Amino acid sequence: MSLVELIAQADDRGLAASGLACLDRCVPLLGGDDEILRPLWASLTDDAGSGDWGDGLEQARGKLDVAGDGDEAVVLAHRMLEAAPAQRAAAEVRVWADACSVASLQIHRLLDTAPDEASSVDTRRQGGTEGMSPLVAAELRRQVTVLEVLAGHGPAGLRRALEVSTEGRRVLRAVVSRRTRQRG
Repeated sequence: MSLVELIAQADDRGLAASGLACLDRCVPLLGGDDEILRPLWASLTDDAGSGDWGDGLEQARGKLDVAGDGDEAVVLAHRMLEAAPAQRAAAEVRVWADACSVASLQIHRLLDTAPDEASSVDTRRQGGTEGMSPLVAAELRRQVTVLEVLAGHGPAGLRRALEVSTEGRRVLRAVVSRRTRQRG
């Protein structure tokens, strides 16, 4: 099943986790630490309060670098954060998760030193994988894994989704660090 199909079939928790996972993997571009989005992850559990998502989002926005440096990848990461809906309503979260998927793949495409032969990331999201660059391929796999784990395990899949996101964040942090060294 393609990423687009998985997003179309996801419930509101899966969609929120999908968007959050994309944002979480891009936190290194926003100057955040590994724990900055933990309250948002916790808000996806069954025992979370109804206002936990909005509160966690407000805290994250207050702590993350909102200025940016004009770099396209950083701008895309900021847009993901700013576009996050204050409520976890299914319709709003679906739009956000879809936008985060596109933005995150585009960020990985921009940061990959290997070329990606597709004309756009939409080709990747629809299932076209020929000539895919390694960083984009890994991000696509992570997005698919998060959605599949949550579809198959519900709230019990949150831990695995967070693990997948953490792995991706570490990879992106290394890429960003290498890029900064090469520029400096």
